[in-house]
Amino acid sequence: MIRPAVLLLALAGCATAPASRIFSLLPADAILLGEQHDAPDHQRIERETIETLAARGQLAAVALEMAEQGRSTADLPRSASPLQVQAALQWDDQAWPWAAYGPAVMAAVTAGVPVLGANLPRSQMRAAMANPLLDVQLPGPALKAQQQAIRLGHCDLLPESQIGPMTRIQIARDQAMAHTLQTATVPGKSVLLLTGSSHADPRLGVPQHLPEGWASKSVLLQAESAQVAAKNIASFSQTWSTPRVPAKDYCAGLRQSGSP
Repeated sequence: MIRPAVLLLALAGCATAPASRIFSLLPADAILLGEQHDAPDHQRIERETIETLAARGQLAAVALEMAEQGRSTADLPRSASPLQVQAALQWDDQAWPWAAYGPAVMAAVTAGVPVLGANLPRSQMRAAMANPLLDVQLPGPALKAQQQAIRLGHCDLLPESQIGPMTRIQIARDQAMAHTLQTATVPGKSVLLLTGSSHADPRLGVPQHLPEGWASKSVLLQAESAQVAAKNIASFSQTWSTPRVPAKDYCAGLRQSGSP
């Protein structure tokens, strides 16, 4: 019989990022951690990855889906307070709870590593929706898969006429994050991107918009309860499993209101 203390240690090990696993991703120009946003273990792994790479002097910058492109902590001292950091990144606590992401962000700041907003600014979203050039940025099968992901992500409640424009925004967001990674590159170091798993997916997301020859590694952080297609998992460099999180039906309320 497994003693309770041993079981707790085993479960804790599942929710950490051992240094050996992190270092197995190197060398890389960029490492993309694709999280499940409501899995606290994933934000803990992100913090541990930052601490491990920074301690070894191999972290060039941390880029965030959670802040808009153009926001940065680069001008802040290591001693900056959380309030100063949130102001520099213009953090949206309602969209991205600081209690969840703050520890990872502050780990970078205190290590002297710049934290960069990487997401498409809201002010550019309308233009992206109307930009037909974004329709040809992905191979045909990847574009169709991205469109289907938009349908499912909006609980099948979006009018079909909105699928194309919303897919363009998704592609533009991936392009913005890819551009941020490129601008932050430092020879011999890695830029770390913290983002949702769909953006980190090499088949559909940010890696599609990185230049040829650029070395990027994508890690899928997968809670045991998450349903991910086998082909999606196979496209990632590694999959790091974490304990189950309570299942939530995010579509239930939307279906009741009839609004995506």
